[in-house]
Amino acid sequence: MADETKLAVAVVEDDRGTRDGLAALIGGTPGFRCAGTYASVDEALKKLAADLPEVVLLDIHLPGLPGSQGVRLLRDRYPRTQVLMLTVFAEEERVFESLCNGACGYLLKKTPPARLLDAIAEARQGGSPMSPEIARKVVVALQRTGRRDMSEHTLTPHETRIVRMLAEGDSYQEVGDRLGITVNTVRNHIRRIYEKLQVHTKSEAVSKALRGRLIP
Repeated sequence: MADETKLAVAVVEDDRGTRDGLAALIGGTPGFRCAGTYASVDEALKKLAADLPEVVLLDIHLPGLPGSQGVRLLRDRYPRTQVLMLTVFAEEERVFESLCNGACGYLLKKTPPARLLDAIAEARQGGSPMSPEIARKVVVALQRTGRRDMSEHTLTPHETRIVRMLAEGDSYQEVGDRLGITVNTVRNHIRRIYEKLQVHTKSEAVSKALRGRLIP
């Protein structure tokens, strides 16, 4: 029987060495357990339900359906499971595609083990962790893009700051700590942000704000 006190994580990665290494890291860390390893999105979709994880580590390049597209299928079928992308290279197009399709964060595979584990916990808590190199590419892409007409989605300066913090990977608790407000107050602000942007998840809010240049 699964230990529900531990954070359940599944790994979707076609390289066996990488897959086994991630499974060993997760399974050997107190407070975490590996709920399964899969070589493709197809396999994950068929077998995840047997031991549903709270977080999925999803490789971007997979045989068959790529992770950047597969994330939408995983999120549609298992909406309570957070999907954290893993990649060797920070490919700008794949980053935006993955975020738009429901990924909560994006990490490079060279991320140190301790930071990877922190990112998994952060994803479970509602954060959007990103490797600095990927966050930088997002910012550069944003600067190259002309501002779109988003007047109907105008955010207050306070709401804009909150979305920017989420884009930087802060959890609700970290946003509250930085702003000196409670987590419940943060949630209230985020509900209003969702209504204004007409989205339903943090990743959608961050993605829409970035693409629409709502974040300065």
